[in-house]
Amino acid sequence: MKVVVALGGTALARRGEALDAEVQRRNIAHAIGAVAGIARTHSVIITHGNSPQVGLLAMQSVSYGGPKPYPLDMLGAESEGMIGYLVEQELRNLLPGKHVVTVLTQVEVNRNDAAFQHPSKIFGPALDQLEAERVSRDHGWSVVQDGMKWRRTVASPEPLRILELPAIKLLSDAGVIVVCAGGGGIPVAASPKGGMRGVEALIDKDLSAALLAHQLKADALLLLTDVEAVYENWGMKGAMPVGETTPAELRRLSFNAGSMRPKVEAVCRFVESGGSFAAIGMLEDAGQILLGQRGTIVRRGESGLDFTNKISAGGDIEFTPERSAPKP
Repeated sequence: MKVVVALGGTALARRGEALDAEVQRRNIAHAIGAVAGIARTHSVIITHGNSPQVGLLAMQSVSYGGPKPYPLDMLGAESEGMIGYLVEQELRNLLPGKHVVTVLTQVEVNRNDAAFQHPSKIFGPALDQLEAERVSRDHGWSVVQDGMKWRRTVASPEPLRILELPAIKLLSDAGVIVVCAGGGGIPVAASPKGGMRGVEALIDKDLSAALLAHQLKADALLLLTDVEAVYENWGMKGAMPVGETTPAELRRLSFNAGSMRPKVEAVCRFVESGGSFAAIGMLEDAGQILLGQRGTIVRRGESGLDFTNKISAGGDIEFTPERSAPKP
């Protein structure tokens, strides 16, 4: 079975912890320990979050009084390589004899995506108001209030195409465990002069994981995080976990845009586009989630959806199903 496993940001940096190197090593060792059992018997492709790491690198970059701070596409590439190295090392330690490769992955977005006009992705460390005003003024960053602090926001455009997909497929088909599309991938867009150029954005890692699983024709997509399942009425009295469900049933529920909504959208897209199995659940339950025994399990039902591919303005296939009229 070919399985795409997406490790949430908490696999690398748990809430309230410092982003020290040893803390990340320990967290990644824990995460890979949960995934290694699947990789022993299945073809696994691993992707991961990187938002905390990119946020830290960005702040370190502006604090250095030298050259102009690096743009987010370069910081994304830096974090992808760093995290990939740590994941590779743990996989090799736990699965001697297995080949593991990290692929720096560029993901194409549309330069005219509306997300660039409305930066909504919150990331990076919390700042006090004076510091937030300073970095906004000095570097042109968009910042918003997040609780008692302030944080940076950036555009989060739709992923359209994974540039390294042929290489990822070739490696996976050869039995290699591939680590790729970290943090949603390095955001690039077609340049007016031809070719690709990095853009200032962070692509949602879950939507990229769904696109990756879809384009690889994976059998399953697992989004592993720090909660046991998707909850209906999360945070309210009587909140209930969602067990086995369909995309149509999930889409009737409401979820927070800053937490569970992208994950729900990702699993729905994968199943709606032909995938047989997708799930959201706790990292430690990875093996049981794959067996359908834990987490929120999403399978395709008789939903009356029309899975017509549309061509986007960027010339690629949009990964968004169209809803057909209800059957009488």
